[in-house]
Amino acid sequence: MVAEEPDIRDRYCLLTFSATEITMNGEGKDVSGTALIRVPRYPTYHYGDVLRITGEPETPSQSGDFDYKTYLARQGIHSVVYYPAVEILDSGQGVKPLQWIYSLRERLAASLARALPEPQGSLAQGILLGLRGNIPDSLNDAFSKTGTAHILAISGLNISIVIAMFLSLGALFFGRQRSLYVWLAIVGTWLYTLLAGMNPPVIRAAIMGSLFLIAVYLGRQGSAIIALAFAAAVMVGIQPGLLWTVSFQLSFLAMAGLVLLYPYLQTWGRKGVARLFKNREKIVPTASIVTDTFAASLASTVAVAPLIAYNFGIVSLVGLPATFFSLPALPLIIVTSALVAFVGLFASLVAQVLGWLAWLFLSYFVLLVQGFRALPGASLEVATISTWYVLGYYVILAGVIAFLNRRKQLAHLLSTLTSGIRRAVRDIPKPRLGFSPKWLVLPLLIVALLVWSIALTQPDGKLHVSFLDVGQGDAILIQTPNGQDILIDGGPDPQKINLELSEQLPFWDRTIDLVVCTQPHADHATGLIDVLQGYRVKRVLDPGVPYDSAIYQEWLRLIEDKEIEYDIARSGQEIDLGTGIKLEVLNPPEALFEGTSDDVDNNGVVLRLSWGGVSFLFTADIRAEVEFELIGQRANLRSTVLKVAHHGSETSTTTQFLAAVDPEVAVISVGEDNPFGHPSPEVWERLIDTLGEDDVYRTDEDGTVEFITDGKTLWVKTDS
Repeated sequence: MVAEEPDIRDRYCLLTFSATEITMNGEGKDVSGTALIRVPRYPTYHYGDVLRITGEPETPSQSGDFDYKTYLARQGIHSVVYYPAVEILDSGQGVKPLQWIYSLRERLAASLARALPEPQGSLAQGILLGLRGNIPDSLNDAFSKTGTAHILAISGLNISIVIAMFLSLGALFFGRQRSLYVWLAIVGTWLYTLLAGMNPPVIRAAIMGSLFLIAVYLGRQGSAIIALAFAAAVMVGIQPGLLWTVSFQLSFLAMAGLVLLYPYLQTWGRKGVARLFKNREKIVPTASIVTDTFAASLASTVAVAPLIAYNFGIVSLVGLPATFFSLPALPLIIVTSALVAFVGLFASLVAQVLGWLAWLFLSYFVLLVQGFRALPGASLEVATISTWYVLGYYVILAGVIAFLNRRKQLAHLLSTLTSGIRRAVRDIPKPRLGFSPKWLVLPLLIVALLVWSIALTQPDGKLHVSFLDVGQGDAILIQTPNGQDILIDGGPDPQKINLELSEQLPFWDRTIDLVVCTQPHADHATGLIDVLQGYRVKRVLDPGVPYDSAIYQEWLRLIEDKEIEYDIARSGQEIDLGTGIKLEVLNPPEALFEGTSDDVDNNGVVLRLSWGGVSFLFTADIRAEVEFELIGQRANLRSTVLKVAHHGSETSTTTQFLAAVDPEVAVISVGEDNPFGHPSPEVWERLIDTLGEDDVYRTDEDGTVEFITDGKTLWVKTDS
């Protein structure tokens, strides 16, 4: 049985599988144990699915310097199975409350994906729900190199916000005379902990938050270090192997830094502010917020820096300023993302509008981290550090803390970490008529930024055709002068197509008017699954060829579930895109090709886009025999821009076909260092001889290739 929520990655899925029976040499045997199963991303599996796995269990192997075997063993996993045959025997067999929680988590993640572009959508999923598998590798690297990766981990700040929200709601509905508002906050905290994935940082924060709430209920205060030690003892007692995991160590060291160092740094900072602005009292509160944020950044950085260097060989030189400027945005990100996620369960269009606000704060965070990452010397790679150096560092740090504590007791948990929550619970202010105009400044500034962002991303009256860099596959985006969006294929990588679409489309545009799947192979169709899930798609077009693959079946299922208009492409069809722009279907024929070298490739959808004197021919993966067939039919092939068929494979782009199309420019959509040797040297030479090297583009070298035209003139932009 699938014993935990599936870990969905970009191109595959990891299943924690609880085995009850194993069959070897025809003999069945009852067993008890857990294995990790790697399966394709589609079909989709769920917690509680009962599966029959046919494959060969392996002992986890070493992955570079990473001890994968030990890492899994600490989770009770000692075997892995890669891409076995899988048969679903039953579903819904897990613990019912967990099924509900995991289902809700999945639906909340889908709400965020529908409302937000990338990478903001996956970042919101990571910060709010702990789902970090879809965060782009480049962004993960930026977080790592800038020392801000710990901000992504759901921990104390997230839990503090959740507690504050539930306390406020509870006090509003039940009042503070009874204790219901406290118990509501405790229940809400642990529901959120389940929803966020029950990872070490969030469990630790939930335990400490619960201790705080119990202290509120009893009218007593607790020691922060005792609460931290209690949380560690509970977690290690339940799962002893957790003690040796890096995530657990980093989580507790960061919190220990806040508990033990932050009060002193905060006090020193506030004293400095008071002295600096002693005659300007109005500035002191704002300046104190700045110093408090810096103190929190410094405390956590000092606590975890040696362990990060020891485990990952990286020392960030911009960690303090990057964390300092990032932290103020985090509460705004959490609150707005939560609002988008929950509203999206009931009203997708409303959530999309709310998503503009979340997008603003998430974009600030992304741009900030990427900006610090781009600075020269942002991080240093260090050689292997001796364990003794790390231990020595923490011994010295402990001595410094002991010296600072020589005349006082250790800091109390919530007097240090959640004083804002205490004040909110103690004195809920009564509504007052009127308000100060200064409170309008920030909302008006945010509205102005959003309005200008929308105004600057309106259609420019030109036709844009972008051959997207999605690796070894096809993806083409057409944007018409009147604002229509047409996507032809989605490539093999959901993450890449999402990022490319977010680059090309305005942040507020979550609608695609037409999606064309030229053929059902994975390098064309895989990315389209996420497009159907994340965008409002009005209409789809595909060749309607029979094809039994999990990806294509998921494509068809989503079309049916979402009630999207579905058309089967046949030659002779014509789509009017307005303002004189025309999209013609040239292939497949009414009677599909059979018995060719590859019927799926040869029945691919061939399209010709034209506006005025400029035209584009999109040839999917058709092979030479269909090229000759189109020539023989005297199809209207002549075009300004040719999308080279089948990624430049030797099976296509014959001399006769090039002569019939007579292009001025050609584009090859191909992946860097692909295993197929695309483009073929013969085809490449043929294109160069026909067009010249300057007029042949390839996405592996030029990145996304964008053509812009007014129907008369053609302009070209590339990433290179």
